[in-house]
Amino acid sequence: MAPDAGVGQDTWDVIVIGGGPAGENAADYAIRGSDRTAVIVESELVGGECSYWACMPSKALLRPIEVLESARHLPGLVGRTSARGIDVRGLLGRRDSFTSHLDDSGQVKWANDAGIDVVRGVGRLRGPRTVEVAAGDDPPRMLHARQAVVLATGTGATVPDLPGLAEALPWTSRDVTNLHQVPRRVAIIGGGVVACEAATWLLGMGVEELTVIDPGERLLGRAEPFAGELVRQSLKDRGARIILGSAVTAVDRKGPLDKGVGHISGGPVTVHLGRRRRFVVDEVVVAAGRTPNSAELGFETLGIADRVAGNRGYVEVNDRLQVEGVPGQWLYAVGDLNGRALLTHMGKYQARIAGAVIGARAAGERATGREYRDLASERAVPSVTFTSPEVSSVGLTEAAARDAGIDVETVEYDLSWVAGAALLEDGYTGRAKLVIDRAKDTLVGATFVGNGTAELIHSATVAIIGNVTLADLWHAVPSYPTVSEIWLRLLETRRQG
Repeated sequence: MAPDAGVGQDTWDVIVIGGGPAGENAADYAIRGSDRTAVIVESELVGGECSYWACMPSKALLRPIEVLESARHLPGLVGRTSARGIDVRGLLGRRDSFTSHLDDSGQVKWANDAGIDVVRGVGRLRGPRTVEVAAGDDPPRMLHARQAVVLATGTGATVPDLPGLAEALPWTSRDVTNLHQVPRRVAIIGGGVVACEAATWLLGMGVEELTVIDPGERLLGRAEPFAGELVRQSLKDRGARIILGSAVTAVDRKGPLDKGVGHISGGPVTVHLGRRRRFVVDEVVVAAGRTPNSAELGFETLGIADRVAGNRGYVEVNDRLQVEGVPGQWLYAVGDLNGRALLTHMGKYQARIAGAVIGARAAGERATGREYRDLASERAVPSVTFTSPEVSSVGLTEAAARDAGIDVETVEYDLSWVAGAALLEDGYTGRAKLVIDRAKDTLVGATFVGNGTAELIHSATVAIIGNVTLADLWHAVPSYPTVSEIWLRLLETRRQG
């Protein structure tokens, strides 16, 4: 961990609290091409959750498993893949290379090369454009911003208040992405993206008994229903037990012991489902949502603490990412913290906008154009769940579109009937769906489920944000034979009625 680069300095043009991707982008865009100054205040690793404990390690774990799974479904490779499965040591080594072995010196160098200083410690608002930084036993340090303060502290894993759960020292997303031991038996509490992706790589790494428990009716409850069902069936086919419509009521653990991130935290764990149903595992993974890291940011000094608390801890912002209720529009919140879209790429997008607004205002400009507004977070948020099959989506589901009062038309197609998809692997499974605003003839949502669909979703995102009509999409000819031919098949299906 590199030392502070801003020792002896107390004033910058821009102060960013939180050094994840959103914070880095906000600082960079706020000063890029100018003589303005910026500092990032970070209490952990510069690079944030995504770089070390979420996106990068999880995808590094998932990719080799995906490749092996595909190879096992291709004649000519079947029988040449190892019957022993994944080389766990090699897989973990690859993951560690992508997380820089939890060393952020490279990220700090990037920041410094971009003209951004780094101050280590916990940042807290102490009044207009003033941030207090506490680091260990050192006296607090007061930093001042000439132009703006940006909050980018993100979210942390939520551990439900269940009897015995916290005491059992369960794994959270940080542990399961940075695991050093592969438990034989695992229970995952939750059925969302983190739960389903973790289940995929744990099974691929050799977990013998894996149980996913979620009180909802289906996995990936915010996606189109068929998406969760295809993922459920896939996990089940790989040996997972999926328990839906039931909630964990209590957890007991023998000899809980904190051995560090990614190490099995003690003896066997008994998971209770109601009074009579129970089972024993070696580790529990909690994937039950996220909580905004806002409680200690000092909002009471600005008189908006109650407002933030009333928004479940998320910080409300306008479309220029300026915090509502703060006079002077000097305070911004980007990324997970504002609750608009809890995805790294959306946090970076918001940060680019906030940084551009800060830079324009510092230069005496009004910053009123479309490039200075968040236009995507409400209606064009792309996401990919890297399960097998992948779930790629953008915009509104059919249910959400109907709830919004849109005159909805939908069209669906089996992806396995597309030549490009069938060529990827034998026994290909997938489905696609478009949600259409009938009155405007424009796309408002799209979901693609199937391996290789992650790279499809940007085309749907462009169509939504650009208000491209389906009549015009008919002339966007997909290459053959690729998975993108699904666009033609969907449009044909719609024309045939």
